[in-house]
Amino acid sequence: MAPEPPVDPPAEWGADASDAELLSAHVAGDPDAFGILFARHRDRLWAVALRTMGDPEAAADGLQDGLIAAFRRAGTYRGDAAVTTWLHRVVVNACLDRIRAAKVRRTDPLPDELDEGDRGSLHTAADAHDETLDPAEHGLRSERRAQVLVALQQLPEEQRAAIVLVDMEGYGVAEVARILDCAEGTVKSRCSRGRARLAVLLAPLLDDDEDPAPDADGNPARTGDVGSVRRRGPPDPSEVPVPPSRP
Repeated sequence: MAPEPPVDPPAEWGADASDAELLSAHVAGDPDAFGILFARHRDRLWAVALRTMGDPEAAADGLQDGLIAAFRRAGTYRGDAAVTTWLHRVVVNACLDRIRAAKVRRTDPLPDELDEGDRGSLHTAADAHDETLDPAEHGLRSERRAQVLVALQQLPEEQRAAIVLVDMEGYGVAEVARILDCAEGTVKSRCSRGRARLAVLLAPLLDDDEDPAPDADGNPARTGDVGSVRRRGPPDPSEVPVPPSRP
């Protein structure tokens, strides 16, 4: 199921309310502000959680852990980074905590695209184009996605998080460093090591893409991309349990 569009904020807020204003209002006790903030950024947070965890059920749990932590610790936000950067940091850390605790390799297909043109898509969990493919092409895409997932899940969690944020979600190195709370050089190093490892793990897949046979007219054959699979979207804000209001 494709993600539903974020809900509109209440009229008293207005669509131009900033993230910082919403977070401050939540800290001050506004009962609606945090839900509006989550609805505004849930697609991107969901995509990061899904790619990091590799499984939609585990991703939903990781996202829920992160949102509850953000709800409770909103007062610790210092304003030294964008609110969205802070939210990503909390959600990514919650996902990494679950990965470290479980230490289980997940092998379910992960909706992702490694094509440069698709970086940063807010709706990467669904691709209507897949519905128009013939069964053979659809099967090939599914097989390629599975190979990418297996390779991605073999990376250490720190390298995986850096690859997901930089190479798949399109964040800059400086912002990823703030999200992961590490030096920019550390992000670059993790990405470099992760890419080198992926190149080895995906060598058969990359070799298949080299020098495709020309078509009947002598034109280079068109190669498919990794594509994506249709998955359930991020949880609706109303489905995310919210801790009781603070006294």
